Amino acid sequence: MIRTLGLTGLLVSFGDRLSEPANRAALAFRAAVENEAWPGVEETSTSLASVFLRFDPVSVAPADLRHRIAQLLAARDWLAAPLPANRRRWRIPTVYGTDLAPQLHEAAAAAGMSPEDAIAELSRTTVRVLTIGFAPGQPYLGELPPAWDIPRQVALTRRVPEGALVVAIRQFVLFSAATPTGWRHIGQTAFRAFRPESAEPFPLRPGDELIFPAIGREEYEALRAADTTGDGGAERELIG
Repeated sequence: MIRTLGLTGLLVSFGDRLSEPANRAALAFRAAVENEAWPGVEETSTSLASVFLRFDPVSVAPADLRHRIAQLLAARDWLAAPLPANRRRWRIPTVYGTDLAPQLHEAAAAAGMSPEDAIAELSRTTVRVLTIGFAPGQPYLGELPPAWDIPRQVALTRRVPEGALVVAIRQFVLFSAATPTGWRHIGQTAFRAFRPESAEPFPLRPGDELIFPAIGREEYEALRAADTTGDGGAERELIG
């Protein structure tokens, strides 16, 4: 579906809710649009299941751009398209629970498991950067196994710190700044998802994969003290 947003935007949607195929389609379609390098398209971005194109209406007529989008949509089954190239897999060391992430027990109970089983599952699950949003560089990550389809809290937590790993509705969010949240704080990392002083302020990209292996409190403190890059001890490899 192609929708008009204001005078300079078009939105291409692959579903009305998050699903793995819809997110895959959005990532693949955005990469294809950027590869086309259409004149007048000034910016593209993805949400969980859509692609936004901002264009210059002086350089390209909206009807012409809409026609090009429709032709590209018809060129393949985007729900089955491969993910874009040059993705990375990150392993980000994480402390689960303790006073650093005090809502692990509550979240585990909502998922119907013990804290130990929750850590074992969450620390070995690979998730994808579905989209970047809400705050600069902040990734929404999923999807987690079905047991983690737990609701957000009714009340807000007044503040979680930068690097907080929170969970709800089968997703992680890795917080790029200290902020209030309605998601449960179950892990803490030394990773900085927003680095305004860096040549690459947003280290994570939609389509990247992340794993959050469990570490102890002492190792976390040592990684945080020694970190000079913002990676917080994370390792990464090219996967596509």
